[in-house]
Amino acid sequence: MSDAAQPTAAEVRAAAEAVKTALDRHLAAVERRSGEDDPAVYDAFNQLAAAAEAYDELLYDRYDEVTPFEIPGADDTLPPYTGPEEPSALSVLIRRDYAVAEPQRLMAHARRIEAADEESTDMDASGTVHGALSLLFGEFEPDEIASRHKEFGLEEGDSTLWVTAADEAADPGEWLEAPFEQVDPQSVVCRFDVSAVFDDEFDDDLDDDDDDEEEDGGDADGDAAELDEDLAAELDEDDTEDGGTEGDGAEGDGPGDTAVPARLEADR
Repeated sequence: MSDAAQPTAAEVRAAAEAVKTALDRHLAAVERRSGEDDPAVYDAFNQLAAAAEAYDELLYDRYDEVTPFEIPGADDTLPPYTGPEEPSALSVLIRRDYAVAEPQRLMAHARRIEAADEESTDMDASGTVHGALSLLFGEFEPDEIASRHKEFGLEEGDSTLWVTAADEAADPGEWLEAPFEQVDPQSVVCRFDVSAVFDDEFDDDLDDDDDDEEEDGGDADGDAAELDEDLAAELDEDDTEDGGTEGDGAEGDGPGDTAVPARLEADR
């Protein structure tokens, strides 16, 4: 940024004063709030966040310095709840995304569903991915598919669950034509999100911790090697005690074959 475009010292000072004022207003709103989701507190929070962001930008542009504060933006939070205090009805809105990771596995399951359905009139649906998906979701509940998605050749993506409150339940068929278009964000009681984005952030934190340990002289590779050796020894002992019992991951039944234990996977 050129010197001509830089903010003046007076502008930075004015932005700092705006943060102080917004901070006082936020504290006053918190002290006077009427409930957990008081709109006045919500508005004061947004004003403080905006003032702090403006000051941070001017401070950096003028002095190449930043503040130690990180205030989440208004878009990261739900608006204040304005629904009924004692709702007599609720709606649960769920979205789960999947990738079709193994189409052949998916269609193989669909063929088994077709074979077991003696009343089916369309025996060719399993020949396409969209037909196989229709058979799969027609046969199993969504929660069961979520818990068995790898078995069906699917890979989990993001998911979210919203709980909304209402004064009374909707009439039968009232919202079927547009089930997701009449959601009022201010009637959302709570929401739960699952995303690989959160896992990436967690992994980044772990990577930073590992770097710190290596700088401190820790032998992470050596510890991992010891754990692998201990795990291999335990698996060998289990195979010996079982006497070569067949199971998933075992290859061959002859005395010269070696049983290979199946890879264990832990779903979140």
